[in-house]
Amino acid sequence: MSVIVLAHAAATWMMVGVIWFVQIIHYPLFTRVGPDQFVDYETANTRLTAYVVGPPMAIEGLTSLLLLFAPPAGIDRLWSLVGLGLLGLALLSTIAVQVPAHNELSQRFDERTVDRLVTTNWVRTVAWSARGMLALLMIQLAA
Repeated sequence: MSVIVLAHAAATWMMVGVIWFVQIIHYPLFTRVGPDQFVDYETANTRLTAYVVGPPMAIEGLTSLLLLFAPPAGIDRLWSLVGLGLLGLALLSTIAVQVPAHNELSQRFDERTVDRLVTTNWVRTVAWSARGMLALLMIQLAA
């Protein structure tokens, strides 16, 4: 079994777990923090979340590129390309939607912005979930 495939699957599934936690628990609970404490909470949340998601996202990005340009035996480049496209979709949503919303929330609490985070985060949740399934397929194909 390729170390790249296993590292890719581990990083991807870590992100699958994180994104489902964020979708079902973390973002919806933003409304319970309270407006007086929210800006401090959001500032700490953004900073600390980077420590959790940064390493697996870096590993996921690197291994996705390696799987595309040097795929192990049994893994068609098409699967790698699909996976990279899904990762691109998740990252595009992060950069274009979630980061600006978090920037707004770091200035002041706004329930509509929180609702937008929860609603639009489904794009990332579905993309990373599909990547997780694809990572399992790649493990099977590389075995």
